[in-house]
Amino acid sequence: MLETSIAEALAGHLRGNLLTPSDPGYDEARLVENGMINRKPSMIAQCSGTADVITCVNFARENGLPLSVKGGGHGVAGKAICDDGLVIDLAPMKGVLVDPERKTAKVQAGARLGDLDHETQKFGLAVPAGMISTTGVAGLTLGGGFGHLTRRFGLTSDNLLAADVVTADGSFLRASENSNPDLFWALRGGGGNFGVVTTFEFQLHEVGPEILVAQTVHLFDDAREVIRFYRDFMDGAPKELGCTCVVSYISPEPAYPEAHHGKLVAKLVALDSRREATEENTPLRELMSFGNPILTDMSPIQYTTLQSAADDAFPKGGRYYWKSQHLRSLPDEAIDRILENAGTVPGEYTNFHFETMGGAVNEVDQSATAFPHRDGAFTFSVPAGWADPSRDEEVIRWAQRLHEAAEPFSTGGTYVNYLQGDAGDEFKQAYGANFEPLREIKQRYDPQGLFDAHQRIEAR
Repeated sequence: MLETSIAEALAGHLRGNLLTPSDPGYDEARLVENGMINRKPSMIAQCSGTADVITCVNFARENGLPLSVKGGGHGVAGKAICDDGLVIDLAPMKGVLVDPERKTAKVQAGARLGDLDHETQKFGLAVPAGMISTTGVAGLTLGGGFGHLTRRFGLTSDNLLAADVVTADGSFLRASENSNPDLFWALRGGGGNFGVVTTFEFQLHEVGPEILVAQTVHLFDDAREVIRFYRDFMDGAPKELGCTCVVSYISPEPAYPEAHHGKLVAKLVALDSRREATEENTPLRELMSFGNPILTDMSPIQYTTLQSAADDAFPKGGRYYWKSQHLRSLPDEAIDRILENAGTVPGEYTNFHFETMGGAVNEVDQSATAFPHRDGAFTFSVPAGWADPSRDEEVIRWAQRLHEAAEPFSTGGTYVNYLQGDAGDEFKQAYGANFEPLREIKQRYDPQGLFDAHQRIEAR
């Protein structure tokens, strides 16, 4: 740990709070969503603005300190927290400023999706983003960003217009198509390797405040037929439709028949994002008529309700291990292999799911942004979650085995935001053909590796 005098020297130059291990609030501030992460930084700087961020970057560089950056703290690998170093905590910086005429939003890097949606939905506007409202805007965007609106409007990073960035030498830069375009390219899918983004500017789209959502829930015995239907239903579907197929446990909620509480089910959650969509004119009607579900529902709901519907499935402090890969297709053989290896799904917060790519994602050239995975048909993810530490080895091995079962059908790519600390060479796979260009940009903006705590790209 650092000497007290060094911490005092930094604290004297900050407007925000500086926490050390002896301070109240330190233990809460060092926690992230994943309860498996138990790192202990020397200092946590709760930055009030860009000036504090610049001060912290310079301080870490000049004193040779490990450095990490915490936005929402939702990243499953826990890279937001470093041991024995300085954490730049952006949580106090969560302002969102919407320009309804230009349909843009400026978003500070500590904002979460719930903060963003709260402001944009007042004007019937939205950024295509993730599916859990506690997810940080910053980490999601820098890694790409999937969500309910992805097929229609692209990745979160595809909708980034500009970013304000503090680089490793303490410079404050504007990154856009016209200013530092190489850095702007890298920020859209290259992770937190190039600096600290303090503000994002996004393109908004007309969505909500209500959106038509359909859900069907089937017993796990029917999972094979459900996944096949999902594949066929989304084959050629208009990009205004989004659909996720999820295998998970039923929570004890009044909406579900009590006899099925705690049972494993296969769910289809779909939306028609067109404002003119109704229960009478939507293709979602086909989904509602399939099979023998134990629960069905189709109705217009608040977009913000949809965006927070999965929050309880990932409680803070649970133990999490995630694996993910992009699939070329989803043939019957792939479905069979996955289900054969699923067995008895371990962990009360565990699920595995398929998200449909295509649409606006595939319309962007692989080289247009740092996010390279433009040719996948589906993303297959295994977010395992449990509470008992004694089950760590069992559940992690299960997640790895299920992931391996799908590998023959993979594009070879994986999603950088879902990578674990043991990812190894998977980091290179996450960047695909864009890995070498990203290394060159890393050399330009962070040659000494100050920001290597995150989704690491080594400088040339």
